[in-house]
Amino acid sequence: MRFASLGSGSQGNALVIEVGGTRVLLDCGFGLSETASRLARLGVEASNLDAIIVTHEHGDHGGGVAKLAVRFDVPVYLTRGTLSALGAEGRSIPRRVLIDPYTAFAINGIEVRPFPVPHDAREPAQFVLSDGAVRLGVLTDTGQPTPHIAQSLSGVNALVLECNHDLDMLLGGPYPAHLKSRIAGRLGHLANAASAELVRAMDCSRLQHLVAAHLSQTNNTPELARAALARALGCAPEWIGVATQDEGFGWRQIL
Repeated sequence: MRFASLGSGSQGNALVIEVGGTRVLLDCGFGLSETASRLARLGVEASNLDAIIVTHEHGDHGGGVAKLAVRFDVPVYLTRGTLSALGAEGRSIPRRVLIDPYTAFAINGIEVRPFPVPHDAREPAQFVLSDGAVRLGVLTDTGQPTPHIAQSLSGVNALVLECNHDLDMLLGGPYPAHLKSRIAGRLGHLANAASAELVRAMDCSRLQHLVAAHLSQTNNTPELARAALARALGCAPEWIGVATQDEGFGWRQIL
């Protein structure tokens, strides 16, 4: 199994996972041409995608899903709530597969285990993907860590983890009060400290990769995110990867 990011942040998110000949895109928050360009940067053609999995309906995650699915006739896996929240765009997707946030499903050789998260969306879910030997956990867009999230992610071999903001930077920054409250709230986004708390609560004994994702360009820095996770994991900050908005990150292999 290997995985790479097309980009991560408030302007768009997408993660590609490959097992054998199966390629799955997790979220698509970019326009059609931008998605194709970013996939090509990784050596992937959009026409070769086997599926798109959607975490939730917000534009930076689901905004490009419908056009990509229609253009390349790709099946889309999403919860009933997410489909409903996508409205007309959701209804335009020709091949829709409804999933339950507590029930595993398979896409060719990839097992996908969803788990629900607290976020201000209709029926959001995050995922653990496996080829039967190794497991990749993905957690972005959740307001707080929960015991169920920690349990779902324990023992993964790789983890892409939201580190959206540094709380001091957010509270002292330029955002209006209502937006600060939303981001820092229990249905908002994970602060660096909350992400570190989750790492401490997990079984990280098999972890080969830890990548900080969905960093705010206004309210966080890669250095702060790395430092928080490194303290929790007891490793050098340089070992922690960072997914950027413009570049994402290149292919990472899970052994």
